[in-house]
Amino acid sequence: MKLLRLALMGAFAGAMALASMVLPAQAAGPDDFLTIQLKDGPVVIQLMPEVAPKHVAQIKALAAKGAYDNVVFHRVINNFMAQTGDVKFGKEGAPGFNPARAGTGGSDMPNLPAEFSKVPFERGIIGMARSQDPNSANSQFFIMFTKYPSLDNQYTVVGKVVSGMEFVDKIKRGQGGNGEVSSPDKMIKVTVGKK
Repeated sequence: MKLLRLALMGAFAGAMALASMVLPAQAAGPDDFLTIQLKDGPVVIQLMPEVAPKHVAQIKALAAKGAYDNVVFHRVINNFMAQTGDVKFGKEGAPGFNPARAGTGGSDMPNLPAEFSKVPFERGIIGMARSQDPNSANSQFFIMFTKYPSLDNQYTVVGKVVSGMEFVDKIKRGQGGNGEVSSPDKMIKVTVGKK
C-alpha cells in the first residue's frame, strides 16, 4: 500500500510538472485585454505584458484616457496588416487631425525601447509600428491579417486578437502604393478590458 501511495504521488508530481510546462506562466487579468469597437463589431485583444511590459503599459495608458478613440486605420495592406494608432495626426475630429500626415505622429508619451520576443507574427498578432530606429515605437500599432515571418524579432509584439477577427477582416483596404487609405475606417472606441 505504501509503495502504491508513493507511485501515485510520483505520478501526480510528474503530471503537475508537465502541466506547468504546457500552461501559461500567468493567467490574463481583466486589464490585460483591450476592446476596440469597429464599425462592424468589437475586437478583443489579449495583451502580453509578460512579453512587452513597457509597450503594453503605454497602450493601456493611452486607451484609458481615450487617446485611441476615433483614430483612423491610415495604412491597410491586403494580405498583410492594418495600421492605426497615430493619436497626434490620425484622430478624426481632433484639432490636430491631418489625413495627409496620419502615420507620421505618435503621442505625447515617450518613445519606447524595443522589446523584441520569440512570438511570431501570425494572423491576429498585434505589433508596434516604428521608424527605422528599433527604439522608436510610441502609440501606433498594426493587426496582422496573415503570417509574416520577416517581421519576427524585428518589431515588438504586444498582443493577439482573441475575438472579432472577422471584423478586422472588414477594415477598408488602402489603394495607395504604401497602403494609404482614403476615407479610412477608424477605431470608434478603445477601452481597457473585455466589453
